[in-house]
Amino acid sequence: MTAHRSTADILDAAVHVREAARNATSGAAGVDTVLAALSEVVEYDHASLTRWDPLRRRHTTLAGSYPDDATAYIETRLHHDPVFPVLRTPAQGGLWLGDVPPRLLAASPGFQDVLSPLGIEDGVAQCLFGADGRYVGMLNVSTRRPRRTPDPARAVVTLLTESLAATVAVREEPGPPGGLSPRELQVLAELTAGRTNREIAERLYVTPRTVGTHIEHILAKLDLPNRAAAAARAVAWGIEPSG
Repeated sequence: MTAHRSTADILDAAVHVREAARNATSGAAGVDTVLAALSEVVEYDHASLTRWDPLRRRHTTLAGSYPDDATAYIETRLHHDPVFPVLRTPAQGGLWLGDVPPRLLAASPGFQDVLSPLGIEDGVAQCLFGADGRYVGMLNVSTRRPRRTPDPARAVVTLLTESLAATVAVREEPGPPGGLSPRELQVLAELTAGRTNREIAERLYVTPRTVGTHIEHILAKLDLPNRAAAAARAVAWGIEPSG
């Protein structure tokens, strides 16, 4: 059992997780093999890897062993849970159940209505981010047994997040950045100049309402909070308005 294994054993197991993640990313193996390898790093009763769909505003389970009701919560309600804003902070790292303040746990439907009835006493929820800082999905791991302290698996799970993020991230085909349409790229370029919707509409010969719709789609596809963040992303990509 993982709880009795040495740090060296856990690190060796982490190498196998990275190998499984590379195979899953390339399509040579399924995502379930990543979770299977992860069980050698951190023993669990339930686990899942989910991908964030920015257009549908929900998670999609790629592999997992949670009961149906818990899976449904993770997919459709977890991102509304009071704990999620803490998880979503990139600097946070994984949030282990034993580290969540009791007051926050008491306000969390995910814990009170989903995990607690399963007898869960420990585990980790780890948000995953792509190389460009984009939120791409989540790892959830739950166990009915409290883990030992100190626990080398805690640090190892954090070290594996880059590989796990690559596993769940959508692999985009060569083409426009972020899957944006040519018109959306034009609107994105105009945002770098700080233009209003009306000014952009006049330059592109469309209505301000159409511009607003394009901006909504841009923010959803790139999973960005506002037009300023979109403009910053365009500058990073080297996208500029023509003329």
